[in-house]
Amino acid sequence: MDRHPGGSPDTVTVLWCTTDGDERRKAHTLVVRAAADLMGVAPSEIWLEHEAGGRPVLGGVGKSLHVSVTHARGALAVAVTGLAPVGVDVEVVRRLRAAAMSRAWLDPAEAAWVTALPEDDQSVAFLWLWTQKESVGKALGQGLRRGGMSRRVPLPRQWPPRDGALSAPRRLPGDPGVVSAAVVVGGRRHVIGVALHGGTGSASYADDVRLDVREVSPTELG
Repeated sequence: MDRHPGGSPDTVTVLWCTTDGDERRKAHTLVVRAAADLMGVAPSEIWLEHEAGGRPVLGGVGKSLHVSVTHARGALAVAVTGLAPVGVDVEVVRRLRAAAMSRAWLDPAEAAWVTALPEDDQSVAFLWLWTQKESVGKALGQGLRRGGMSRRVPLPRQWPPRDGALSAPRRLPGDPGVVSAAVVVGGRRHVIGVALHGGTGSASYADDVRLDVREVSPTELG
């Protein structure tokens, strides 16, 4: 990993891996190591704390970085950036009642897009939107129900997405201070959503955000 003291100003680094257990501990280990590498310091100089609402924050010399941590059964992901509050979410692709879930939980325009797709694509499409909404809620510090669910996220310009294909985060419709993106990884077995909250009057920063999404080996985490 290239080292950029304080974090590269226009980049969100997202690291993910599969795991056979202890996802929470390994995710914490990974986010501290990623932050230490970005800062060019030893991992012992950075530690992970949590705000009263549960949002993860870094202590020590990593205080200038924004981080987010997520884990699902058999997978984990972390996001680190010096740009703005960040959220990340990972989901394992599995067969869902995607049409019904979309109509129940998503914005009508989002649900219409999911249900218009072939049935075999609908589960991945639902998770594509859902992970972004989870990430938006985390970036806002409000959670899914109070923040992410109430906001529409950008629909993909092309579908289906290629495995590992990255695109720049895009502004949320009607909320230019928040941007989000998603990527399918691991042979289309996982979906990762990412979001940033730049705050009021920060619409222009969205044009410069770059994602750096990489898989790491679970053996590196012990």
